[in-house]
Amino acid sequence: IDARWIAADCAKEADIRRLADETLQRMGPVDILVNNASGFGRSDDEAGWDACIQVDLLGSVRCARRVIPHMRSGGAILHITSIAGLKASPRTAPYGAIKAAMMEYTKTQAVVLAPKGIRVNNIAPGSIYFKDGVWEVAERENPKLYAATLARIPWGRFGRPEEIGQAALFLLSDMASWVTGQTLAVDGGQAL
Repeated sequence: IDARWIAADCAKEADIRRLADETLQRMGPVDILVNNASGFGRSDDEAGWDACIQVDLLGSVRCARRVIPHMRSGGAILHITSIAGLKASPRTAPYGAIKAAMMEYTKTQAVVLAPKGIRVNNIAPGSIYFKDGVWEVAERENPKLYAATLARIPWGRFGRPEEIGQAALFLLSDMASWVTGQTLAVDGGQAL
């Protein structure tokens, strides 16, 4: 695998332009775009909303705008949001609202890009546990929240990053060639 990385601040339009331009120059036409950046604005104040709007929403929109003209027919776009966008999110109001907006954007993009042969889907992960992630930190620093969240997951455990990766591989592959405009919750039933 020829993997390369380019550092960019997804809240800055100039960084996204540079990221897209460098990627296109190095790699040529695009088959797949995954928007997975998040400002994770939790607080219901200007800073929380600004973080989510600039990174989660506008970062994804700007990246798509730069890349879509260079996407091949048969390409796919995948947005990574959260089950927070599927229901009320009182603990993280900006995060949930913007994730819901991204779910709507997925549907709209799917309709607009279908004639170009580009599929657009979304994964809404539940609570995912990984080293130094939100839930490992909560396990140490806020065990009450950690235990309450774990108790609401029917499978009785937090998800793993590779489980999101496997869903992404499916949605980006030809196995999902007739799937577009959809949000797939990968959450062990947590949103239920």
